[in-house]
Amino acid sequence: MTANRRPALLIAAIVAVLFGALTIFSGGRALFGGAEARAAVGAAVPFVLWFNFLAGFAYVAAGVGLFLRHRWAVWLAVAIVVSTLGIMVAFWGHVLTGGAYEQRTIWALALRSAVWGVIAAIALRLAARTGAL
Repeated sequence: MTANRRPALLIAAIVAVLFGALTIFSGGRALFGGAEARAAVGAAVPFVLWFNFLAGFAYVAAGVGLFLRHRWAVWLAVAIVVSTLGIMVAFWGHVLTGGAYEQRTIWALALRSAVWGVIAAIALRLAARTGAL
């Protein structure tokens, strides 16, 4: 593995773990924080909220796996991107059928897709070039 690729993987792993921890915290607060916390999320789409919360644990696992250079973490990162895009499609179906939603959900899904797209691309590129992480 070339030395200039290791910092990219390290940064991706750290971002994944931090993003996951923040996702678990915010999702857990929205889901389990009581009436005031639920009111603060407004017209959140329940299946998106649950997906994001549960995905946070996968984010942390993928980040730790990438940090430790485990090959399975590459595929977990890809699975996270694919499943996030799937949730985005389901979300748009919800919106197009007149379901209530918050504007910030659009931005949050776009951000999650972009972040995990970059993380997965970094991991895939390193795995393809070196045969290992």
